[in-house]
Amino acid sequence: MSKEDVGITVSKNDDFSEWYTQVVLKAKLADYAPVKGLIVLRPDGFSIWESLQRTFDAKFAKNGIRNGFLPVLIPESLLGKEQKHFAGFNPEVFWVTHSGTNEIGDRLALRPTSETLAYTLYSKWIQSWRDLPLKINFWNTALRAEIKATKPFLRTSEFLWQEGHTVHITQEEAEKEVMKILEIYKNTVEEELAIPVTTGKKSEKEKFVGAVYTTTMESIMPDGKALQMGTSHFLGQNFSKPFEVKFADKDNVEHFAWQTSWGVSWRLIGAMIMTHGDDQGLVLPPKVAPIQIVIVPIYRNDEGRDKVIPKVEEIQNKLTEMNFRVHVDDRTGMSPGYKFNDWEMKGVPIRIELGPKDIEKESIVVAKRYNSEKINLGFSEIGKISEILDQIQGLMLEKAREESKKNTKEISDYSEFKSKIEDGGFFKAPWCGELKCEEKVKEETGADIRVIPFGSEDTSKKCICCPEQSTCVPIFARGY
Repeated sequence: MSKEDVGITVSKNDDFSEWYTQVVLKAKLADYAPVKGLIVLRPDGFSIWESLQRTFDAKFAKNGIRNGFLPVLIPESLLGKEQKHFAGFNPEVFWVTHSGTNEIGDRLALRPTSETLAYTLYSKWIQSWRDLPLKINFWNTALRAEIKATKPFLRTSEFLWQEGHTVHITQEEAEKEVMKILEIYKNTVEEELAIPVTTGKKSEKEKFVGAVYTTTMESIMPDGKALQMGTSHFLGQNFSKPFEVKFADKDNVEHFAWQTSWGVSWRLIGAMIMTHGDDQGLVLPPKVAPIQIVIVPIYRNDEGRDKVIPKVEEIQNKLTEMNFRVHVDDRTGMSPGYKFNDWEMKGVPIRIELGPKDIEKESIVVAKRYNSEKINLGFSEIGKISEILDQIQGLMLEKAREESKKNTKEISDYSEFKSKIEDGGFFKAPWCGELKCEEKVKEETGADIRVIPFGSEDTSKKCICCPEQSTCVPIFARGY
C-alpha cells in the first residue's frame, strides 16, 4: 500500500495548510512536478477543469466570444511597449536567453499574461468599425515565478487559466462587456462550484496594472483568508494607444479602440477543495464531479457475485442513460469498508451500496458524501437520484453561504480591527479612499482591501484609520 492510499491524517481545523495539501495529493487531483513550483494535473483534477471550460465556453459563445490560441513566448521589445504594465510583472518573469548553446538577441519572456502579444496582433487584424467588436478568449498556461510560497492550484509558477481580450468602438460598450463577464464568472462559480462570491471593484492600489479599473469577485475560505476568484478589467485606451489598436469609423476617421481583459484560473479548483472538503477528504459538487455516482457491489463469494453483479450492471446502465457519470468499483481483495473510505476521500457525491440482502428487498442504499446521510431507494425509484444530486448541489451552496456570512463582520474601531484580524475573516470597514490609510492598514495588519462591493458607497461614517469621512465600506482581509 503506497503512502497516497492512506487517509487524511490531520484535521481541517487543526492544520488547514497540511490538510489541504493532503487532500490534493491523496484524492489524486494533482501531484508535484520535478521542478519546484510546478504541479502535474491528474485525470480527476483535469476533468474538473474541463467541466469548467465547457460551461464557460458555452456562456462565452452566447456572448459572441470565440476561442483562439497564443504562443507562450513574448519578445522583450513587445513587453516594453506598455512600461507600467510590464513593470508590474517583471519580478515574476521567466526569461529564455538561449537557443541551444547560442544566445538569442531579443530575450523572450515566458508568458506571464498576454496583453502585449494579443494587442500587437489586434492592431494588424483591426482596420475599420466593421471589424468590431472583436472578442477572443484564450485557454492558456501562464508562468510567473512563485518559488517561495507555493501551494497546489493557489500559487504555482505555471498555471492553467483562460484570458479574454475584447476590443470595442465605444467606452460604454467596453464597460458593459466588463460587467457581463463578471456576471458570467459569478454565476458559474456559484452554480457549478457552489462557492459564494462578493463582486465589486479593486482599489486603485490593487487594480490590474495598466487598467483604468478592475472588477473582481472574492471569496472567504474556511481558514479566514480571502481568495481572489476572478477579475474583469476595463483597460480604456491604455493599451490601444501604445499598441496602435485603431479603427476607421463610418466617415473614415481613425480612432483608438476601447478594450477589456478578464480571466479565471485553476485556483477555482483550490477554492472548491477548501470550501467543501472535510476531515475525510474531498467533497465534490455534483455538477463538476468527474464521477457523480460510484456503485459498490457487496458479496462474500462467487455465488453472491453472480447474484449481485447483473443487478449492478442494470442500475449502472439506467444511470448512464440518464447522462450521469457512473463508476462501478468491483476491485478484488479490498473490503467494502476500504472502498467506502477511498471514495469518500475522493469526494464522489453519491455512493450506491448493493448486496444480496438489498436485492431481496428490491432496494439500494444511497450514501450522500456531503453530509454522510444514508437512505434506501427502491429499484423503481432510481430516477430520484437526479433530484438528490440537484438537492446536494443546492445545499452545498447554501451551507457555504452560511459559513461566508458567519465569517463576515462589520467593524469601525481600528483597535478592534487589529485584534480581530488575527482570527481571519472578511471585515467591512469604512474607508476615506486615501492610499495612505490603505497602506497603513496593510503595513500594520497584513490586510488588503479585497473588494469594494458594488453599492457600498457611504459618506456617513468615519474612516477606520483616520478622522476623515468615509467614501465607501470595502471588505478588508488577509489573503492568499
